[in-house]
This record gives sequence, structure tokens and C-alpha cells, in this order.
Amino acid sequence: METKKILAELDTEIARLQQAKALLSGEPVKRSPGRPKTTSASTVAPTKKKKRNLTPEGRARIAEAVKARWAKQKKAAK
Repeated sequence: METKKILAELDTEIARLQQAKALLSGEPVKRSPGRPKTTSASTVAPTKKKKRNLTPEGRARIAEAVKARWAKQKKAAK
């Protein structure tokens, strides 16, 4: 996997240098049609986010807090 990344970076560097050479020598710049190729950093797979789980105790604490909040709002409305 690491060698593929290195080769991809070398290819992009070679293409960039060839474009610079063409600009300096007055030759027309050859570009491929369509979107530019992605950089090697964007080809790395994103890491999966860890799923966060609540414990039953944590769920109960949240439920109690919500009930207290609702009771406080009801009391303030009267």
C-alpha cells in the first residue's frame, strides 16, 4: 500500500514538472479533459467513526433530566 502511495505522488510530481517545463519553453500545456485527478491524501479511505452506545444507567439519567426539565417548564407556564 505504501509503495502505491509513493508511486502516485511521484506521478503527480512528474506531471507538475512537465507542465512547468512546457510553460517555460513556450509549448502548449497538455491537460486531460474533465476533473483534475485527486490528490493522494484524498484517496486514503476515511476512518470509520466509532458508534457511541449509552449504558442503561446513562439513559436513565438523561430521562430523569428531561422529565425534570419538562416539569420546570410546566411550572413556569402556570
